[in-house]
Amino acid sequence: MPRSDELRSGRVALVTGAAAGLGKGIALRLAERGDRVVFTYRPGGTPPGATLALVRPHDAGAVAVPADFTLPEAGADAVRAAEAARGPIDVLVHAVGPIVVKRFARCTPDDYRTMVEANLGSAVRLAFAVLPGMRERRFGRLVFFGMNGSAVTHPARGMALYGAAKSGIVAFARSLALEEAASGISVNVVEPGDIRDKDAGRAAARAIAANNPAGHAGSWEDVAAAVLFATDDENGFLNGMVLGVHGGLAEAHE
Repeated sequence: MPRSDELRSGRVALVTGAAAGLGKGIALRLAERGDRVVFTYRPGGTPPGATLALVRPHDAGAVAVPADFTLPEAGADAVRAAEAARGPIDVLVHAVGPIVVKRFARCTPDDYRTMVEANLGSAVRLAFAVLPGMRERRFGRLVFFGMNGSAVTHPARGMALYGAAKSGIVAFARSLALEEAASGISVNVVEPGDIRDKDAGRAAARAIAANNPAGHAGSWEDVAAAVLFATDDENGFLNGMVLGVHGGLAEAHE
């Protein structure tokens, strides 16, 4: 039986929104594991240089591609660019997810379109783009991001639109897990909780007090650990999971 490092050698991983925030750390951990990384960055947003500098010591061929996931064509375009650069995608981690926090009475139709299109819509379009090849190769790992409590539609003031979009992602992902499992494809969701400083590692996060059962904030390392677990070659039977990275906090807010 092949060793786990042989199994995962050369996997191509696409991470969306990894120029900064949680995606940046996830891209690093995937590269350290031996995956060949492509990540997206938003044109006009944070440039990709810092993430490339982190990742390339572990994956010299790491590539950054621009993508604005508020646009309907962004998912398919990003997948085409990633596969042209590095080959068929085996692992998709969709970390992009803009947030609007305000009461519904103050929201606009544009807020609605942004929340639904850039969160749920982008997840659906990326799945359309990557799943046919994964089915053909009979292997794939998809990880989408919810919000704390989205799996149980936990209400939160100021998050009517964002929460609805994230709960939609969970329903979509878990249905895909049922439909795609026989093709060797797993589809899971990570729900980050109180990750206040997206650049703080575990040691620094433990020094940030927070009103959750753990008593401190979480870190990008905690989220990346969940992603690595969900995307490991040998964990395909772990499918349709919702992994809460929240220190035991059941609600969307402290």
